[in-house]
Amino acid sequence: MTILEWSPALALHLPKLDATHHEMVDLINELSAAFTDEQDPILVYGRLLAHTEAHFSMEEGWMAATGFAPENCHSRQHAMVLDVMRQVLAHAHGQKDLEPMRNLAGELAQWLPSHAEMMDAALVFHMEQVGFDPVTGAIAKPLAEDAPAISSCGSVSCG
Repeated sequence: MTILEWSPALALHLPKLDATHHEMVDLINELSAAFTDEQDPILVYGRLLAHTEAHFSMEEGWMAATGFAPENCHSRQHAMVLDVMRQVLAHAHGQKDLEPMRNLAGELAQWLPSHAEMMDAALVFHMEQVGFDPVTGAIAKPLAEDAPAISSCGSVSCG
């Protein structure tokens, strides 16, 4: 069952991030389908959680390298999503109840496009502004040493 379609509208034109987002879309859809086919939802969910941890870690590394404060709102949103995902997994194991996991698949399908459009697009824009190469980690135009760390999402419209 497909609950989120990958489309060019989700692309941020940063190949590594676009591939990561595409993989997350696929895993969300796989999790949704696992409740109606022969797959084990907990195994699929485990792959989605591992992917999400690596995905967010990658973005956190980019933020740290380009001047974001550790407590910025983008990072806080990542932490909140991971916290919920881990609680849902613990609930599934402890209570043998998969309903929160089924519900979370739909919630993630709604959350990801909004997060990509706002938070991730702002991060990509910021990375472009400082000339950050996510492959090498090189920064062509680093922020001034006395520049305040970014605590917002990185967008001029995000306070």
